[in-house]
Amino acid sequence: MESEQLFNRGYGRSSYNSIASASSDEELLDGVLMDFHTAEDDSLLDGDASPGGNYSMSNGGNAASSSTHLLDLLDEPIPGVGTYDDFHTIDWVREKCKDRERHRKINSKKKESAWEFTKSLYDAWSGWLVVTLTGLASGALAGVIDIAADWMNDLKEGVCLSALWFNHEQCCWGSNETTFAERDKCPQWKTWAELILGQAEVRGPTPAPLACTVTVVAGHRSWPAAVCDALYSPLVSPLRPGVLCAPQGPGSYIMNYFMYTYWALAFAFLAVSLVKVFAPYACGSGIPEIKTILSGFIIRGYLGKWTLMIKTITLVLAVASGLSLGKEGPLVHVACCCGNIFSYLFPKYSKNEAKKREVLSAASAAGVSVAFGAPIGGVLFSLEEVSYYFPLKTLWRSFFAALVAAFVLRSINPFGNSRLVLFYVEYHTPWYLFELFPFILLGVFGGLWGAFFIRANIAWCRRRKSTRFGKYPVLEVIAVAAITAIVAFPNPYTRQNTSELIKELFTDCGPLESSQLCQYRSQMNGSRAFSDATEATATPGVYSAMWQLCLALIFKIIMTIFTFGLKVPSGLFIPSMAIGAIAGRIVGIAVEQLAYYHHDWFLFKEWCEVGADCITPGLYAMVGAAACLGGVTRMTVSLVVIVFELTGGLEYIVPLMAAVMTSKWVGDAFGREGIYEAHIRLNGYPFLDAKEEFTHTTLASEVMRPRPGDPPLAVLTQDDLTVEDLQTVINETSYNGFPVIVSKESQRLVGFALRRDITIAIENARRKQEGIVRNSRVYFTQHAPTLPADSPRPLKLRSILDMSPFTVTDHTPMEIVVDIFRKLGLRQCLVTHNGRLLGIITKKDILRHMAQMANLDPESIMFN
Repeated sequence: MESEQLFNRGYGRSSYNSIASASSDEELLDGVLMDFHTAEDDSLLDGDASPGGNYSMSNGGNAASSSTHLLDLLDEPIPGVGTYDDFHTIDWVREKCKDRERHRKINSKKKESAWEFTKSLYDAWSGWLVVTLTGLASGALAGVIDIAADWMNDLKEGVCLSALWFNHEQCCWGSNETTFAERDKCPQWKTWAELILGQAEVRGPTPAPLACTVTVVAGHRSWPAAVCDALYSPLVSPLRPGVLCAPQGPGSYIMNYFMYTYWALAFAFLAVSLVKVFAPYACGSGIPEIKTILSGFIIRGYLGKWTLMIKTITLVLAVASGLSLGKEGPLVHVACCCGNIFSYLFPKYSKNEAKKREVLSAASAAGVSVAFGAPIGGVLFSLEEVSYYFPLKTLWRSFFAALVAAFVLRSINPFGNSRLVLFYVEYHTPWYLFELFPFILLGVFGGLWGAFFIRANIAWCRRRKSTRFGKYPVLEVIAVAAITAIVAFPNPYTRQNTSELIKELFTDCGPLESSQLCQYRSQMNGSRAFSDATEATATPGVYSAMWQLCLALIFKIIMTIFTFGLKVPSGLFIPSMAIGAIAGRIVGIAVEQLAYYHHDWFLFKEWCEVGADCITPGLYAMVGAAACLGGVTRMTVSLVVIVFELTGGLEYIVPLMAAVMTSKWVGDAFGREGIYEAHIRLNGYPFLDAKEEFTHTTLASEVMRPRPGDPPLAVLTQDDLTVEDLQTVINETSYNGFPVIVSKESQRLVGFALRRDITIAIENARRKQEGIVRNSRVYFTQHAPTLPADSPRPLKLRSILDMSPFTVTDHTPMEIVVDIFRKLGLRQCLVTHNGRLLGIITKKDILRHMAQMANLDPESIMFN
């Protein structure tokens, strides 16, 4: 997203209302035990107008009066009070109170008439309806994105003349002129060289400068696979056993190279232009912002209809451009946009920001469900990675939304294989205890890669923000897309779609597999089951493929660092899995050959018979993919379940768990932040990370404001201010909230009032109440003060007052204060000593303090 728009804006705070009005244990538990990871707003007393020196107030927060406050709020509703501006944090407790009052009102009326009873049923079922609609829309959009991305990706190489809307695979499905070995070659599919130059692939005769043995196969001349692969591997896709060697002429190759690069640049330019012009929030993965929004932050438009429309279109274009990115992360953003839009159809969610976030949690589960074909993994992803308030009913609804989304995607069947994802595989060979060692090594590689990627990507993104280069996002995308296309085309493993690459790396070699990775001698002569030991070795084609994979690994590592963070929709799941799958496949083939040539070693002789299929290289690719994704995101349980659902094999959970936990331990040794938390911190989003431990021994008095020597805290008195005095305080300060005290002499605390609510209440009173003038007395008490007969009409603002602000003593350890902020969703708390208020601690103060404790510049990470 255009994060500069965020950085230059102010972040306000909303009020913290009492939970004392809860009427049931469940309601009290809802208010106290919710595990929020609260978003950080600008300090309620922010603006560096500075908090006061030794200005003290007494603690006067009465729990009993909060019920009266709530009744006042219900009896005298003020339009606009209780709503939130852009870039503000919601008041979780006030939203919970509003929902409980709404629920009580509905229950009290449902026995009055059949209509009221019907309304109560509708209210009860609205949660299931909204997640059903979200699941339906998420599954349908994911199917459309998958189909369109596959078609546009193949468009870079050619078109289907019989049906332009078919991709390469679909074009050859109905052809009667293909064989199983040449199932990707059919006359209906034409490359751009064949269409523009009329130059078909050259078959048979050896080019004049080259000399190679020519043999005759089924009436066509072809070269031996090893010779052709050595001579033409830069020019053609990896040769498959049984497929005729078909080198292309230089003109044909150059034309295909040019068209591939042209379409890649066209798709990338169109994607970044649409994002820049119509929906700046559609760029990036979206998961860091989703985490921030679910923690209670308001970003207007980030989940709107324009963002949904542009993100869906540009996601297809970005994936088809060949950039090192994936569509799985942005699908979570797409699903959350659907959930946000549908929530406005139901007042229960449209008028309550806390309830709306329950829908968004379910939507994120649906997004992962359709991204990986893993409904259970999606629910666990929502619980582990993005949600911090996840009650039991949200768990059920998330499961149902993921189920509906997966069902819709399965009905669409975008890949034509009756599976939810392209790279679904099944393995039939068990793993052995010795293999845990290479699995753990892959976990170490994943952790090192994750730590390196996070630091390198954050450093590049920080440089992009701090230099003029970041002011030209279109040129940056075009440059990265051009480099990617030019370097990727010669290597068949970087030229093809990343999901197809992962599929090929995951696939186990069998008699029907034609991948270059499966060019074993036993495969060329028939099934391994009927081959002798001398035929189980790898051919030069396999070693050539391993060199190409090594080059692809280096290419993917470098380009992913520079791609993630571009102003186009870009996910990180698939590139990370591709890097791990490449490394895993290389390790798997190495272990396989080691077991074959040294089967008499004590490591192998007990369980690996001569000539038997002991090692499954595809399994190593799967484990490596999980390890690298875990190293980047630091996910554990949800990641293992997602990969398990991808493979359908229960017996491979232990290798996955070992690799994922190893990658997390190794990555945590270099820093506990995952890539999403790092981008949240880079962008200065208001977010307190629940995974980050606070181990310092500071006290609340060391963090609170005002500090010694600072100006006094700006406060309001409960009954001796006029409207003019109140407006003067608001105009002369930039604070977003003010403590209300009894008097300057007593310093006893009455409550806390928000700047926004005060402004709205005054404007509403002037518009609707006669007699409210500049010298009208303002009072926050239950009853109006005694005034002279000729005094103007007073203004009562008790209904906007938080009568029970949260307080801690000055000797409270900051470890406890930080935990309170995280668990209760607080944005500020007042610090007292012997009943007298000494100051205030806001979330921004906590983030500043945590930065200081980490030897960081506090201002360098705050909304930069």
